[in-house]
Amino acid sequence: MDDPAAQPAADLERRILDAIRRGASMEDIADIKESDEATPEAAIRALKDGNARFFSGQATRPDVSANDRRAQIMGQTPYAAILACSDSRVPVELVFDQGLGQLFVVRVAGNVVGESGLGTLEYAIRHLDVHLVVVMGHEACGAVAAALLPEERVAEEPEHLQNLIRRIQPSVQNMPPIRDKKARMREAVLNNVRHQVSILRSQTVIQQAEASGQIRVIGAYYEIGSGAVDFLIDEEDLRP
Repeated sequence: MDDPAAQPAADLERRILDAIRRGASMEDIADIKESDEATPEAAIRALKDGNARFFSGQATRPDVSANDRRAQIMGQTPYAAILACSDSRVPVELVFDQGLGQLFVVRVAGNVVGESGLGTLEYAIRHLDVHLVVVMGHEACGAVAAALLPEERVAEEPEHLQNLIRRIQPSVQNMPPIRDKKARMREAVLNNVRHQVSILRSQTVIQQAEASGQIRVIGAYYEIGSGAVDFLIDEEDLRP
């Protein structure tokens, strides 16, 4: 039985191939490719569906044909921007089962909002076709764990690493006592996600884009052991 989900991709490849046969320019080919998801809600649904395929062992690992690559040469149309941790166990495109040109990914330890990362996200919002910005933390994050250490331990780290850790510290101060270490780490990571989301939403470009309905800014938590992503979408979930 044919897979209905594969039909749009097949139609796109056929259109690109027809354009190539007609001698279309690379600009013309790039124009054929539009954002896969046209609204924030559709973008959230696509990420949820892709992650469901990943953690259930049914990932499609989208193949990239020569025609797919040609469609990306002159431009890109990702539907979501993801601020994620640099941790090697968190391969963003694989976690969401997405292919080339679908996600615009910024990775930094602790999924911390810094000047260069913020500029990168502003570029995605102003100049690309993104409809969603996601801050994604993950299970057993080393950067968040470092932010929980005593100050004298943090002071032993190199200068720039200290600066990164201190961008996380406000989110994990005054945490309620949680005896279970795994639960405590999960809560710390979620607090950091909410903190970074709050920082993003205080920025003018992101405020304007969210107010106009162009984008939504949400959080997420990736569980390495299961492969599942929990989404923080509602305002109550996102409140620091």
